[in-house]
Amino acid sequence: MKRDGRTVAKRDLPEKTCAACGRPFAWRKKWARDWDAVRYCSDRCRKAGVS
Repeated sequence: MKRDGRTVAKRDLPEKTCAACGRPFAWRKKWARDWDAVRYCSDRCRKAGVS
């Protein structure tokens, strides 16, 4: 993730808690466009959370 043209350290990336397993997970580049909508840390948790 870049902020003001600088690379941000992994420890400084935003985090969320997974809605299915409760574990914290950090921002990933592939989630950049819809970070506000991301609720699950993985496909496994997403599939388990749907039920």
